Amino acid sequence: MTENGGIKILKKDPAGDVLAGATFALLDSSGKEVATGKTDTDGQLTFKDLAAGVYRLKETSSGSPLHNVVDDQDVIVTPGNGTPLTVIDPFKPADLTVSKTDKASGKPLAGAVINILPAGSGGAPVTLTTGKDGTAKAQLPVASRTGTSYTATETKAPEGYQLDSTPQKFTAKPGSPVAVTLADTKKEQPTPPPTIPPTVPPTKPPVTPTDKPIPDTKPSPSTSASHTPVPDETAPSPQAPTPQGSLAHTGADATPWLLGGTGVLLAVGGGALIAARRRRTDDSSSDDGSAES
Repeated sequence: MTENGGIKILKKDPAGDVLAGATFALLDSSGKEVATGKTDTDGQLTFKDLAAGVYRLKETSSGSPLHNVVDDQDVIVTPGNGTPLTVIDPFKPADLTVSKTDKASGKPLAGAVINILPAGSGGAPVTLTTGKDGTAKAQLPVASRTGTSYTATETKAPEGYQLDSTPQKFTAKPGSPVAVTLADTKKEQPTPPPTIPPTVPPTKPPVTPTDKPIPDTKPSPSTSASHTPVPDETAPSPQAPTPQGSLAHTGADATPWLLGGTGVLLAVGGGALIAARRRRTDDSSSDDGSAES
């Protein structure tokens, strides 16, 4: 008689906590279901009285909203007390949505490359590129019930925008959505060089005319060498020398001279008039004598 065996299942999560209520089905080599059951409060489930051989263990429910089921696996049953088997259900991943926007307007930006890295783990990053709607999506593994810390770091900015390489921290919780928004600033347009106006030779400042003209004592280059400059003032008429030590002449002193000059002119004019009349009389007498003879 062949001795039967069994399978002893211990159900845990990645944090080491036991999971109750997980449902398993056991299939034989032909695919026929031979046993089913759920883990108890200690996370344990035992299948007994199994003929030795190879069986297929299938988890149909994790019994927890935070955990996923494991893949199907083959189990070898040997005669004896039972084959121990530890099954670790992973936490459900977090559904990450990364959005890239214009910092000023909020407009979605395509073409940003962002690395998602677990904080302090040194694991390989998840690389995302935003699409036309400015978003990128990924499922992130979670290692505990309270969540796993991540950082989002931009490694390539959209065209025309400044790269912001400052990591942004966030926490991904099992089975929960998480949204991260990164904003970029437009690059400043280069300032065109200033237009330098053409150099204009300096002009002489206008000469302000003075109250009295200053005579130019230098001969003009265009003036002929034979030209004799005309003096600005006419030569004064000779006058009688002023007696030394006399007082300055006034208008009253000049009156006798003026009266005397006037008398002389009248006398000369009267004499010239008498001479002219005599000449006319003599000319008339000569004309009469010539006519009589």
